[in-house]
Amino acid sequence: MRGRQDANARGRGEGGRDAGERDPTRRAGRDAKAKRRRPRRWREAEGFERARAVNEARGDGRAGTDGEIDAFASRATVLGSQWGDEGKGKLVDILAREYDVVARCQGGANAGHTIYDDDGKKYALHLVPSGILNENATCVVGNGVVVHLPGMFDEIDALLKAGVDARGRMMVSDRAHLLFDLHKEIDGLREAELSGNKIGTTKRGIGPAYASKATRNGVRLGDIRDADKFANALRTLAADAAARFDGFEYDVEAEIVRYREIASRIEPFIADTVEYVNDAHRNGKKILVEGANATMLDLDFGTYPFVTSSNPAIGGVSNGLGLAPRKFETIIGVAKAYTTRVGAGPYPTELFGDVADKLRELGYEYGTTTGRPRRIGWLDMVALNYANQINGFTHLNITKLDVLSEMDELKIGVAYELPNGKTTTAFPADIATLENVKVVYETLPGWKTDIANVRSWDDMPENAKKYILRCEELSGVECRYIGVGPGRDAMVIKP
Repeated sequence: MRGRQDANARGRGEGGRDAGERDPTRRAGRDAKAKRRRPRRWREAEGFERARAVNEARGDGRAGTDGEIDAFASRATVLGSQWGDEGKGKLVDILAREYDVVARCQGGANAGHTIYDDDGKKYALHLVPSGILNENATCVVGNGVVVHLPGMFDEIDALLKAGVDARGRMMVSDRAHLLFDLHKEIDGLREAELSGNKIGTTKRGIGPAYASKATRNGVRLGDIRDADKFANALRTLAADAAARFDGFEYDVEAEIVRYREIASRIEPFIADTVEYVNDAHRNGKKILVEGANATMLDLDFGTYPFVTSSNPAIGGVSNGLGLAPRKFETIIGVAKAYTTRVGAGPYPTELFGDVADKLRELGYEYGTTTGRPRRIGWLDMVALNYANQINGFTHLNITKLDVLSEMDELKIGVAYELPNGKTTTAFPADIATLENVKVVYETLPGWKTDIANVRSWDDMPENAKKYILRCEELSGVECRYIGVGPGRDAMVIKP
């Protein structure tokens, strides 16, 4: 049974001042030092609005460098820092207007990214990169993504119907592995086998597709160009599945015919994306990488086995695109102002009862991909700091701060009390330990004011500012972007 401990811990569970008792002189000194540590291009930029003003003055839709410092890094990555659904798609959509290339590097249709256009129209994307609304950007689906082609074309067709044409500005790696309906079938059969130990998969076939890749009998997108090679490879996959699972049903010959029809349609999208993104880098193009899933679901670093089958942490960016790590300047971690999780697995700060129900409804916490109600919890700073340790975030985007506006008080998990009585700020690898930790909480006052229409840091309620500043103190990372609603404009840039 997962325990709970409500304590007004200081810092990371060690001494220090309460959130409401910070010395303003010391705080100002820390702020000044933090500002000096920022890269110059970030330090001199005053947020999206200044960049947009520069763009308009130049008349070319791009941030300028003549007399003005570009507001955005040339190569940036947006990564989830919790258990997914943090709101990465919105930030990518906003940033994408300033980038030449927007790329996906891992995951598949299990990633659900919701974005809105300037008219408030909603788009739910799974495989198409969230930069697709930027007509000047090339969208890249990298080699690390597993691609279900019928699902991708469903998205492309829906976008076209809405007036967004992906043709000519989206490419898919010839090295990307294909995900077939047989992988979805295997996913369901495998989950049924686990019985009481289910992972909570989305049943989109992601794990089985990556398993095919790892056992070296997968089918890559480039293989579709050779009809005989493709057919034989798919027959081998189907035979392996039939031998492994009782009740496996799959018409492989019908699928082969289906993909022969798809082959001609996908051909214009197939590209050597490794060469493309490296050429883009050499030519000074601005590249934005959109992470899928999140660090706490990483195959190596997440709450294994309750994880995804790829690497949503920073390592997956290089492996999934073929870009060297040193080529990235800015890594933005996205975190909700609270936490959510879909599926099974340990979740130390999870809430139940009225508070959980209230936050779930206020935040409309239902999965984009599955529609399942998300599990709800307070912000877990132990997990967030662990994600930062792995990824090396340069900035944080705190999303859905507005959802907390009706709460009388807020809690942040700052440490774990282990079953042996010791207190730690490290994130344990052992699942049984995680399921039995007691969370040490720090309590902060709520602001009880609707902030959905707030657009500047100065207009933010004082207690909302204190919450963000405390997150900065506990994480050691600048909380640069603060989401206060779903729309593109519902973003506060902290000066």
